[in-house]
Amino acid sequence: MSEPNQSMGPLAPPPRSLPARLRAWFLSGVLVIAPLAITFWVAAWFVDLVDNRVLPGRLIPYPVPGLGVIVTFAAITLIGWATSGFVGRFVHRTSEDMVNRIPVIRAIYGSTKQIFQSVLAERSSAFRQVAIFEYPRRGTWSIGFLTGATSGEVQEKTQRETVNVFVPTTPNPTSGYLLFVPRDDLILLDMTIEEGIKMVVSGGIVTPPWTPEAKLPQSPAPGNSSDA
Repeated sequence: MSEPNQSMGPLAPPPRSLPARLRAWFLSGVLVIAPLAITFWVAAWFVDLVDNRVLPGRLIPYPVPGLGVIVTFAAITLIGWATSGFVGRFVHRTSEDMVNRIPVIRAIYGSTKQIFQSVLAERSSAFRQVAIFEYPRRGTWSIGFLTGATSGEVQEKTQRETVNVFVPTTPNPTSGYLLFVPRDDLILLDMTIEEGIKMVVSGGIVTPPWTPEAKLPQSPAPGNSSDA
């Protein structure tokens, strides 16, 4: 009687039980369906919200999903086109002058306008780079978004060249802290703004793919203020 072959590799793990397999399949299904379901739910909620606000009371004989979004987009584009002409600019300046005469409203309007101008300007460098730096203490690192080079009184009264860095909170990246960080203390990352936001929203669960072979120089942020 021949002896069993001792050169064989380790035995394959025994098959899992049916309940374990069912649990694994269920979790796999959740991972596939949940992101799609949430995405479609948010999209449907937004479309329905805009439709009800733009076209209340069913101004048309039958509802058309998404029509309100199209009307809103067309209206915004039309306003942008109208304000690019002489008459539109005159009306815009006149309305701004009226708003700026209202004590509380002018502060809200001015701040909001500056934020949108900074973010939407074609040549703006706001939210174009992701960086890490030691905060809130040495040895602990935080992720932030560079919003521009520090200027004005803040820069004049600091000993080193600083950069405006927005540090978002998790999981809501729309709130956070504005820090003035010395440029030499920043380490620029290769990840995009979208990847950085995903990482913040997920609490670090979603990490952007990165390979050392494809990395860019990771020395402290360069001295050229145009990189901020």
